[in-house]
Amino acid sequence: MSARRAWRPPLLALLLLPALAGCGNLAYYAHLAQGQYAMMSARVPIADIVDDPQRDPVLRDRLRKVLDARAFAAQQLHLPDNRSYTLYADLQRPYVVWNVFAAPALSLKPVEHCFLMVGCLAYRGYFNPAEAQREAQRLRDAGDDVFVAGIPAYSTLGWFDDPVLNTMMHWSDEMLISTIFHELGHQQLYLKGDTVFNESFANFVGQEGLRQYLAARGGDDTADALRRAREHRFIGLLLAARKRLQALYDSDAPDSAKQAGKDAEFTRLRAEYQALRDGEWRDFPGYDRFFAGELNNARLLPFGLYDEFVPAFAALFRQQHGDWPAFYAAAKALSEQPDEARQRQLETLNAEADAAPSP
Repeated sequence: MSARRAWRPPLLALLLLPALAGCGNLAYYAHLAQGQYAMMSARVPIADIVDDPQRDPVLRDRLRKVLDARAFAAQQLHLPDNRSYTLYADLQRPYVVWNVFAAPALSLKPVEHCFLMVGCLAYRGYFNPAEAQREAQRLRDAGDDVFVAGIPAYSTLGWFDDPVLNTMMHWSDEMLISTIFHELGHQQLYLKGDTVFNESFANFVGQEGLRQYLAARGGDDTADALRRAREHRFIGLLLAARKRLQALYDSDAPDSAKQAGKDAEFTRLRAEYQALRDGEWRDFPGYDRFFAGELNNARLLPFGLYDEFVPAFAALFRQQHGDWPAFYAAAKALSEQPDEARQRQLETLNAEADAAPSP
């Protein structure tokens, strides 16, 4: 996930409504159903846009690349070959959904929301930003740290034919293509209730898929390699802060000392970023927006959720000698292990990745 793509929720919508008709959250599910229906209604085949000389030529050119990448995903990466990402929808807004993340004031354990078809998630998504802000305020009033993130893309895990969205069009070609591979990765394999596993797996598929795509098309990945290197440094700062905060929250210190330590850690994090920006990055401003907002426990949640085991899946891919079907089978076998055994194996794979080159 990088900062831009961290936080992609699988969506629950129309299929859940009959089963939850008696639930107190009916209004929330109705909101999701309406948002999903509106998005589906806006879809048009990408091929129709590409073939229409009256459409924006810049959009047509980018969507040609999408179709090429979509074919590569099916033929070379062995990802699901369906209508997802062969359609386009202009939602006429900057994000498709807004996710609300929350964590207690002295904990990094996310406030979870559980659903029938996808298990428990570390966020709650809204198509309406006002609804998201109301939920955020409710959680703040309860004493939680809260972060509301605009989300430009998500996967319905194959329940619907997911479109490419206008919210994705401001990205670079590389980012757009890797996101499509990422979302198709969710359709390939999804473990109910384990966000870290799912997002780490899909992030690896997106990254390695993009590397292979650029190599096959003769593309220059220099700019994307620089972007990923900066992203890696940025996320490294956040994960180091998370680790220090976790140790603080797990300690026997009184709450007043924990709060003081928490404030000091976020001050340190800002200072470390500023030093990186002023030094090695030579005033690169790419993550200024993140640090312009309030720093709290909830704001750190998505990064730990989306990146922890990407190296583990890279190691698993190497074990399968770069064979995608074998890799998917090995990842599926891993997903079927009991929680503790799966966690141990992922940690072992992460350690193996530390001593090996990237694939």
